[in-house]
Amino acid sequence: MVIKMIYSVKGELIHKEPNLAVIECGGVGYACRTTSGSSDRLKIGEETALKTYLYVREDSVELFGFADNSELNCFKMLISVSGVGPKAALSVLSDMSPQSFALAVASDDAKRLTGVSGIGMKTAQRIILELKDKIDKQKSFTASEWNRSAVAGYSREAGGEALAALMVLGFSAGEATAALNGVPEGAETSERVKRALKKLSGGG
Repeated sequence: MVIKMIYSVKGELIHKEPNLAVIECGGVGYACRTTSGSSDRLKIGEETALKTYLYVREDSVELFGFADNSELNCFKMLISVSGVGPKAALSVLSDMSPQSFALAVASDDAKRLTGVSGIGMKTAQRIILELKDKIDKQKSFTASEWNRSAVAGYSREAGGEALAALMVLGFSAGEATAALNGVPEGAETSERVKRALKKLSGGG
């Protein structure tokens, strides 16, 4: 189906309401469900670009749009968890930034996730369990192609949490490990992630 190939939309923002943005591209208005964070960054009449995800069910087709890849990657991670649909995923990412969500998963902070409307303790624990399991599998797979000792070096406490957080944000274990290289060992997880993201974005 060609419609599944929609990667992004770019055009004039012609309508906006809570968690919804309509972007006109070539005379067609694309209604994109979005997060509060992305919506706040959009202004009516301005050219807008959103990364998109097409969610297809038997009874409906919905397009979701995000201001950056971090939100998109976290959204994909969330809806991959059993029992978590796109509405719940948007709720999570409207309540917390991608980095905050990634840190909550990495640090096993289920309580932080339960602060989101509609997310109970069982769902929060399932999100953390399933996403950490996927990350651990990716680390194991990637370690065969990268320096095993380097990846293993980020397997405990704050270092492991920082690596996991970066992977929740969509970076591979290799990319995350390279970005964390040189970050002071005594730094808090949030600071490690912040410095690594600066490197990954080309900020040195």
